[in-house]
Amino acid sequence: MNISETLRAQIASNQRISLWVGIVFLVICGVVFSLDTAKFFQAYLLGYMFWMHLTLGCLGLVMMHNLTGGAWGDASRRFLEAGMRTLWLMALLFLPIFFLGLPYLYPWANPEQVAHNAILQQKAFYLNREFFGIRAVGYFAFWIFWAYMLYKGSQDFERTPTLSIVRRLENISGPGALLFALVVTLASVDWMMSLEPAWYSTIYGILFVVGQGLTGLAFAIVLATWFAKYEPFSELLTPKHFHDLGNLMVGFVVLWTYGSFSQFLIIWSANLPEEIPWYLHRIRGGWQVIAMFLMIFHFFVPFFVLLSRQLKRKKNLLVKVAAWMLFVRFVDLFWWIIPAFPNTGLMSVLPQVWLYAVTFLGIGGAWLATFFWQLQARSLLPLPDSSYEAVTGELEHAQKA
Repeated sequence: MNISETLRAQIASNQRISLWVGIVFLVICGVVFSLDTAKFFQAYLLGYMFWMHLTLGCLGLVMMHNLTGGAWGDASRRFLEAGMRTLWLMALLFLPIFFLGLPYLYPWANPEQVAHNAILQQKAFYLNREFFGIRAVGYFAFWIFWAYMLYKGSQDFERTPTLSIVRRLENISGPGALLFALVVTLASVDWMMSLEPAWYSTIYGILFVVGQGLTGLAFAIVLATWFAKYEPFSELLTPKHFHDLGNLMVGFVVLWTYGSFSQFLIIWSANLPEEIPWYLHRIRGGWQVIAMFLMIFHFFVPFFVLLSRQLKRKKNLLVKVAAWMLFVRFVDLFWWIIPAFPNTGLMSVLPQVWLYAVTFLGIGGAWLATFFWQLQARSLLPLPDSSYEAVTGELEHAQKA
């Protein structure tokens, strides 16, 4: 068995392990659902949104690479394409939320709360079960269709690398990126902002998009580091590829910080009673510890660490930062979602950590099994060969002309 066969065997083994992990923990999820439905759906939404962040981050980064090019995409493209191909699974995993979980998660889906809340009554034309479902179908239809178009274009280019296919991918990704940002913003309003329907923020969708990109980049770095242990990736994945990925990561960290601080500054300075409760729920009752944790470990530490050029060129160091970023992205979503529910002070939530882990592993096992399956569907080597370089060189020449 040569090294490339060893890598494929490892991927297949990881797929089987992930599948069994997903099955076991999803069964446990079923047991928890029967015991405490409300707590289950709170944990399920948290786990679901993390893996949905990763899925959409992969889709957005593929479009970004189609528009900008760069070695970072050559190193991560197969991972990102396989990640975006899990959208059909995420659509299936959304069904329990829609058919069973809405009254336990969203005040606007609870008739008793709507009857006694004037704000919910005013927003009922938009926040209602039927329209919520129609919008969700539209979101997934857009994401799955655009992922299909991008994947098909990538397959066509792999078979026949021509300038026309490169242009076609650019033409798909240009309007796709704009629509992607719009659709993700609408989905973030529906699925997370409406947990507290009296509150709103115009920066919320931007934070959602940036968080997805950061999650997708961190995941790509972890996979690229793993692949770099095997031939031919050990020769083809150079320090430059990891340096570019590290530069993008620090850029997304800065964007996340800028958006988060801007949202806080605008809301806090305005001091409007319909806006500040969102932050009060997240800086009281012990949640201020998580807020400080995010300030230090989601921005300050990774930002200053990633300023080091040498660290970004050493994959074994960069992958540790990437793995940490995946963890703090989960903590960030935890801070966004869980304080939205009544009686969820941090100390009362900590005994439920095992439940958050169960739903995270159940959904994550299913996601990773699907991801590894999609990863094996094509060649594992998306790095530029002579034909790719010829086509991109031709494109650059045409653009200059």
